[in-house]
Amino acid sequence: MAIAYENYINGEWIESGSGNTFEVRNPANADEVVARYQASTRDDVETAIDAAVAAQDDWAGTPGPSRGQILKEAGKRLDARKDDVTETLVREEGKTRSEAAGEVQRAIDIFYYYAEKARDIGGTSKAPSASGKELHTKREPLGTVGLITPWNYPIAIPAWKLAPALATGNTLVIKPATQAPNMTRVIFECLDDAGLPDGVANFVTGSGSEVGAPLASHDDIDGVSFTGSTSVGTAVAQSAADDLKRVQCEMGGKNPTVVMPSADVDEAVDIVGVGAFGTTGQSCTACSRAIVHEEIYDEFVDTISDYAESLEVGAGLDDPDMGPHVSKSELESTLEYVDIAREDGATLQTGGSEVDGGAFDDGYYVEPTVFSDVESEMRIAQEEVFGPVLAVLKVSDFEEGVEVANDVEFGLSASIVTQDLTEANRFVDDVEAGVAKVNEKTTGLELHVPFGGYKNSSTNTYREQGDAAIDFFTSTKTVYMNY
Repeated sequence: MAIAYENYINGEWIESGSGNTFEVRNPANADEVVARYQASTRDDVETAIDAAVAAQDDWAGTPGPSRGQILKEAGKRLDARKDDVTETLVREEGKTRSEAAGEVQRAIDIFYYYAEKARDIGGTSKAPSASGKELHTKREPLGTVGLITPWNYPIAIPAWKLAPALATGNTLVIKPATQAPNMTRVIFECLDDAGLPDGVANFVTGSGSEVGAPLASHDDIDGVSFTGSTSVGTAVAQSAADDLKRVQCEMGGKNPTVVMPSADVDEAVDIVGVGAFGTTGQSCTACSRAIVHEEIYDEFVDTISDYAESLEVGAGLDDPDMGPHVSKSELESTLEYVDIAREDGATLQTGGSEVDGGAFDDGYYVEPTVFSDVESEMRIAQEEVFGPVLAVLKVSDFEEGVEVANDVEFGLSASIVTQDLTEANRFVDDVEAGVAKVNEKTTGLELHVPFGGYKNSSTNTYREQGDAAIDFFTSTKTVYMNY
């Protein structure tokens, strides 16, 4: 019988008042129930918010270095458990062992980073316009915040919301995605062991309607940070805006890599391939469009097809090149987009089928997939697939490449592969994306710089990570002192 894990509210592990649980299964073997979690209700959310509000003043009054020390200790405890946590992540979300280990390390690094940043959260001094006066600013926490996180980076994204929220003196309630809640639960074990005061951070599992919606709309929540789909994020932002909550939503992407004639084709294929098929394409920054100059288009298509066919697909614990989809519904969605692309006239170069036979029959596996002869108006070139499906589009020059790159409703991450410095700089200037990369894959982020998108990839309010996260989780007060 799988373990039934509890919510963490007001410093205690407790069951939901509903008495119900839901199960999470191993994407590599759907017969295996990894764990069960609380199917929480609005009443559970109310209880968690009440606890966070009650703890708000004391935590805000705790010196920054003291808050940072708790984050540092939590990071140490997570570090000590890295191997076990990595395996749990693989079994619950499906990533390969190498991908999962990298993500767990990132979460550890985030806690260490914000542990140090907690020492520097202050304001600025400005010169007043008259003598005998002082003029300065100070940062204050928003209050109590709601965090809603996705399944595709089930420990890194909760970490990069939790750590800055706590470092800046906020109390919080977090709702992780139902497909992979265990990593957030592990973080809370580490925070609890590190001495986090009761009520400061609260963990509630359950559906979006029962937990996410009331968390976003509750009168006592002062800010909401969400990562997930554009449709859900838009609803969250609209709900939060009813009483002028501060809101930050990072959402979908349709990320391009533009490949110019000066590029080395093999290098370009490696850059595109890792971006497209890493993490099974289940990343908001995954490369789903390769926009390739006509001079090297045919060579690129042949080489990227060979690359995709060379990838080993298998159970994440075996550390193959690519693991399974997280769920049956995600697998079915990817296969549906394969059918749509064919119907729209794109040419299937390789892949496009479910991987079956033997142990594959028990999991949610799909072949790495490449489509050529894709036109920008096709759905495969416009809509987020969230699977290992690459659309390759042909362009005649740099200007058309940038135009096609921008010809979507999203603007999260974009890259170019070129040896032409002018093209590189013009691309950075002209591409409509919050992250612009030169000779780099679209995936992969540094934790100390801002992250966020343009257009429908973001609410275009505040960025995440680095100092930008501190900006989101604090309000600035300007102080005039006449002495």
